[in-house]
Amino acid sequence: MSKNILIIGGSRGIGAEAVRQFAKDNRVAFTYFKSELQADALRQETGATPIRCDVKFNNSVKVAVDKAFEVLGTIDVLICNAAISDINLITDIGEERWQEVIDTNLNGVFYCINHVLPSMISRKSGSIVTVSSMWGQVGASCEVAYSAAKAGVIGLTKALAKEVGPSGVRVNCVAPGMIDTEMNTNIDEEVVKEIENETPLGRIGTTSDIVEAMKFLAGDDSEFITGQVIGVNGGLII
Repeated sequence: MSKNILIIGGSRGIGAEAVRQFAKDNRVAFTYFKSELQADALRQETGATPIRCDVKFNNSVKVAVDKAFEVLGTIDVLICNAAISDINLITDIGEERWQEVIDTNLNGVFYCINHVLPSMISRKSGSIVTVSSMWGQVGASCEVAYSAAKAGVIGLTKALAKEVGPSGVRVNCVAPGMIDTEMNTNIDEEVVKEIENETPLGRIGTTSDIVEAMKFLAGDDSEFITGQVIGVNGGLII
């Protein structure tokens, strides 16, 4: 059955693939921040509606969610995908960059959920899919801010699932491993090769690998699943 879906962070990488796949059979709106050209190209390709939003700011999220409700009418599925990466020694991050990573990767999830959730609770129906990382599960050296934010997403997911389950709303999390996206292009090729060699399935992931997990958690086939973290990492983190 067709659903109304809001994808936060949908203009590039995993988010763009999510827009492409979900828009085949559903009505989709998605947010973007800086990637206006990519967002418009995706609109033309899929028919999905792009909405500009800076998830670091609650007011920006509220305006974007209000617009999504205007376009979609209701929101059956919320996918919280917007994120930025950071590779630094903790002593080199600086307070401003630390705050930017936390605001984008964790607080933004809170803001988005906070503005969409009341409608789901009133209808006693809805699925929220958050996106963490394998580094949110086990931590990564030189990625302390990113790991901390993504670990927070997991904690938020589990706690919220308990809170809103009685209202008929499910909350689950996808935790990607190393995925072939623009976000990871700054990682040294030797490091990527090392990760491939350490991964039981022998490769890094694709955006489609992640979106298939999102589709499962968003759909009716997972109606008895909530509060779970689905690791999509080729067996690197078990």
